[in-house]
Amino acid sequence: MRKHHPKNERIKRRYLSYLEEAKRCQAKTTDQVAAALALFEQSTKWKDFAAFHIEQAKAFKSQQYDQRNEKTGKPLAKATVHSRLMHCKAFFLWLAGQPGYRSKISYSDSDYFNPSANDTRIATAKREKRVPTLEQIKRVLETMPDNSVLERRDRAIIAFTLLSGARDDAIASLSVRHVDWNNRRVYQDSRDVRTKNRKTITSCFFPVSVDIETMARNWANELETDHHFGPDDTLFPATEIGLNDNQEFAPVGISRNQWKNASAIRRIFKRAFTSAGLPYFNPHSFRNTLAQLGERLCTTPEQFKAWSQNLGHEQVLTTFTSYGQVSNLRQTEILDALGKCKPDGSRGSKNDTIAEMEAILQRMKAEKAA
Repeated sequence: MRKHHPKNERIKRRYLSYLEEAKRCQAKTTDQVAAALALFEQSTKWKDFAAFHIEQAKAFKSQQYDQRNEKTGKPLAKATVHSRLMHCKAFFLWLAGQPGYRSKISYSDSDYFNPSANDTRIATAKREKRVPTLEQIKRVLETMPDNSVLERRDRAIIAFTLLSGARDDAIASLSVRHVDWNNRRVYQDSRDVRTKNRKTITSCFFPVSVDIETMARNWANELETDHHFGPDDTLFPATEIGLNDNQEFAPVGISRNQWKNASAIRRIFKRAFTSAGLPYFNPHSFRNTLAQLGERLCTTPEQFKAWSQNLGHEQVLTTFTSYGQVSNLRQTEILDALGKCKPDGSRGSKNDTIAEMEAILQRMKAEKAA
């Protein structure tokens, strides 16, 4: 049985190249697109894309909602289905303008991949993120051992993540020269550092804790004095594997090699939080912690703008909307406090506030009736 269509493969290759070169999509994005298109082809038994009919889109959409997760046995998440459908929609919207397909596919045909409005709202809803508190992070750092060079490196990575607010992949690719300890700055040079969207970011240390900054500084000093690392060496080196005393392969220290990705850093985080008896928080969650800290410390727009820039955000609204969401607990605390204030700013009981609000409503009704 045929499991691919040569013509489809050629046009898919063109589309993926278009996404990478023209739309500047990352490889992981194009991989997701290719996977979604493969699922659609499978649902049509690998028919030519030129023979596309809206009934194929309807059937594929229905099939996705009927599928179940292989690991959990539960129906696919709405977000997963939405992502697949949107990838297919974008492809056929592009395909409708390509030679050889214009007369066979209309632009509006791609709309049949749209999920229902309710499913779209469910899939794209922003939910409260689990964010570690400063106290939890400090507890993790306090409980981490520092007897070996690997243990000190691991502790320094967690401390530096909070201190700098940098993303994990950027931290994995930092060199010694990218951190100016005297001026308390981090220079994420996109030519060397794997920053998001390859932006060059200059940031200062966040005012989190002198102890946390000392942990990171001590690690940098150890690299220079004990291990003779130079400016071009990696700041957080990968683990060296060798033979231990039992002639078995095991971690024996640090190497001069750089991590190729941030997987090792995420494992360090998971191990540290688990050892401290806390739920796992990934490195990126520290950026949410810093955003919430900024909301409490900054008292002027200029201060929060500087805080936002320090996170590498070009627009301050990015910090507000994507990172600065007020937690449900904090939201309750704020509203409870506001409920105890009188309109003139003085403190009062909740009953007084409610009575004043009712009086205002009655006056508004009377004015409207008049």
